[in-house]
Amino acid sequence: MSSNFHPDGTLFIVSGPSGAGKTTLINHAREALLPIGIELYFSVSHTTRKIRIGEAEGKSYYFVSNEAFEAMVQGGEFLEHAHVHAHEYGTSRTEVLGRLQDGQDVILDIDYQGAKQIANDPDLEPRSLNIFIFPPSLEILEQRLRQRGLNSEEEIQLRLRKAIDEIDEGKDFYDYIIINDNLDVATECLKAAIIAKKLQTKTALEAIHEMAERLKEEDRNGRNARRN
Repeated sequence: MSSNFHPDGTLFIVSGPSGAGKTTLINHAREALLPIGIELYFSVSHTTRKIRIGEAEGKSYYFVSNEAFEAMVQGGEFLEHAHVHAHEYGTSRTEVLGRLQDGQDVILDIDYQGAKQIANDPDLEPRSLNIFIFPPSLEILEQRLRQRGLNSEEEIQLRLRKAIDEIDEGKDFYDYIIINDNLDVATECLKAAIIAKKLQTKTALEAIHEMAERLKEEDRNGRNARRN
């Protein structure tokens, strides 16, 4: 643990093409940050796509029907939502804002469209950090998509085309861009980005100010004691 870090409702947004390794990086970084006192709550998204082998309801996603998703959109229940690869994805407004207001730090794994929506929120933008995960090359991205064995040829080609658009649009938008060509190095880069943001938050700056005032007070008391 460290007195440098305090949970203070910071929002970390991680985006990148399908197959870039976002989920693995997030999991590794979250685990590695715990020993120094940074605990990140992972917000589970809602989606209309079908559940896959190995996924779990409420852990991988909340799997809902198209009708249920549309009702949530109409009810203003999403902080952000987007149409991605022929399916709908959305982040619960109540869950994320509730945790941020309680002072919990939250990390999202969302599409570029969703990241842009949050960036336009005047209340969330100052407390958010946007991180984009790049694949090392389009060829390697295609290999990863094929090795997963989760998508049809048509879906793979759709993801590759969308990856090109995301990379082109995102290169000037994100605060940090990480090339995931080595898992260990990319994890360290993600950790560093999160740590840098935490050291700049209002809570961190207030803690430094309080410490500076306390040290000055201790110095004054020490000098007075020496005079007496």
